[in-house]
Amino acid sequence: MSAFADYEDYDALGLAELVRRKEVTPTELLEAAIARVEARNPAINAVTMKLYDHGRQAIAAGLPDGPFRGVPFLMKDLTSPIAGVRMTRGSRFFADTPPAEADSEHVRRLRRAGLVIFGRTNTCELGLSLTCEPQLHGPTRNPWDTTRISGGSSGGAAAAVAARILPAAHASDGFGSIRAPAACCGLVGLKPTRNRNTFAPYAGEGLGGVSTEHAVTLSVRDSAALLDATRGAGPGDPYTAPPPPRAYRDEANTPPGRLKIAWTAKTPNGARVEPECLATLADTVQLCIDLGHDVEERDPAIDGAAVVPTFLTLAAANTVVNLASHPAAGRPAREGEVERITWLTAQRGEKISAPDYVRATQIAHRLGRQMASFHADWDVLLTPGLASPAVKLGWIDMMLDDFDEYWRRVFHFSPFTVWFNLTGQPALMLPIAQSKAGLPLAVQCVGRYGDEATLLRLGAQLEAARPWFARKPAL
Repeated sequence: MSAFADYEDYDALGLAELVRRKEVTPTELLEAAIARVEARNPAINAVTMKLYDHGRQAIAAGLPDGPFRGVPFLMKDLTSPIAGVRMTRGSRFFADTPPAEADSEHVRRLRRAGLVIFGRTNTCELGLSLTCEPQLHGPTRNPWDTTRISGGSSGGAAAAVAARILPAAHASDGFGSIRAPAACCGLVGLKPTRNRNTFAPYAGEGLGGVSTEHAVTLSVRDSAALLDATRGAGPGDPYTAPPPPRAYRDEANTPPGRLKIAWTAKTPNGARVEPECLATLADTVQLCIDLGHDVEERDPAIDGAAVVPTFLTLAAANTVVNLASHPAAGRPAREGEVERITWLTAQRGEKISAPDYVRATQIAHRLGRQMASFHADWDVLLTPGLASPAVKLGWIDMMLDDFDEYWRRVFHFSPFTVWFNLTGQPALMLPIAQSKAGLPLAVQCVGRYGDEATLLRLGAQLEAARPWFARKPAL
C-alpha cells in the first residue's frame, strides 16, 4: 500500500520522531495516509472531504518545527473552520456553505504543531447524535464490525483512526462525541475541561458551555501532546480553564502515585448497563488495586434525574440558533431541509423560555458544584464507558418521528458521558478490553475540574499495564 511499510507501527509522536531523524519525509507519511484512505474508506465511509492537495501544498510551503511535524491529520466536518474549505456540518442544508475566510485558532495551533491537514471526516447533522449516519454523506461504519456504528458525532474521525488510516484525528464532544466514538472503535478519547481549547475567533463557547474540541488517538501520550499544542485562551474568550502547572506530555510520562479512585456503575438516568461493560469496569477496578491505588465503590451524590433534561434544554435552544446560522441562505432551515430529529429538537427549542434556559444553566452549575464536593475526597471516578458495545447501524436514527424515543436511545446507550459535559470536568475514555464478539470495550476516567494531568498519568499507567496499540480490526 505504501513504500513506508511500517507506517501503522507508530503513534503520531512516533511518526514525528521518524521525520525528525530524517528516516521518512512528511510527503511519504502523507502519501501513506492517502493510500489508506483510498483503500479502506470505501468500506467505512469515514473521510467525506479529500483535501489531498491542501496537504501537499502545506508540505511544499514548509512545515513548522512542531512536535507533530509531518504527521497527517484529519479535521471533523463540524467546528474548526479551515480557510478556503467548506464545512457542511453533516447537513444537506449547510452543504453549500461558502468556504471559511480564515482558520480557527484551533486549526492554526494544529498547523503550528506541524500537522498536515488532508481531509475532513464524517459527522452527524449538527453533531446531534452518538452515531454518524447523516443523510448527506451516509453512515460511517465501525472498522471492527461494519454492521455497527462507529459512534458519534466524531464517528468519521474514530473510524479513520481505528482503521489505521492515521494515528490521531480531530474530534469534538458536546455530550459524548469524542468519548463514545473512542469507546466504539477502541481508541483513547479525552474530553478536556470546559474551554481548555478555545473556540476563537468564531465563538466564545460551544453549546452553552458543554462542548469542547480535542481528538481521538491511538495512545495516551498523543492525546497529551496534542492538548499541549492547542490549549489556552484565545483573544476575547469569555472564560478559560485554569492553566496546568506543566506540559501534559510530561504528565503522561509521570507515575500517578497512589490515587484515591472511586467507581460507580449507577447511571444517572436509570439505564441498564450490559454485563460485559460491567465486567470491564470490575476488571479495571481490580487492576487499579493491583497497581497500588485506593479504590472503593462510591456513587456521587448528584441530581441524576436532572442530567438529561438539562442537556436537552441547552441543546434544543442552541439548535434553534444553529439552524438560523447559514452564512449565505439568509433564513433558518425549513422542515424537510434537515433531518427529522434536528427539526424536532429545534421545535422543542422554540418552546423554551429565557427563564427555562437560565434555570438549565444554573442546574448544570449545581451539578458541577456537587461533583466538586465529591472530588474533594476522590482523585478519579471510574465508570463504564458505554452501556453496551457499539450498537447496530440504524438503531439511533435521526429520521425517527419520536423525539423522546430518539433521545432515550441515545442516553440509554451512553448514560455516563453527558454528565461531565454539564459539569465541565475532563473525562478520558480508555479502550481497556474487548467483548466476546471482538468489539472494543472501554472505561471512563473522570477527573477534577481542570485536572487532566491526573487522568493522563493514570491513563498512561493503565495503557502500560493493558496495552491496546497492537489490537487492530481485520479491515
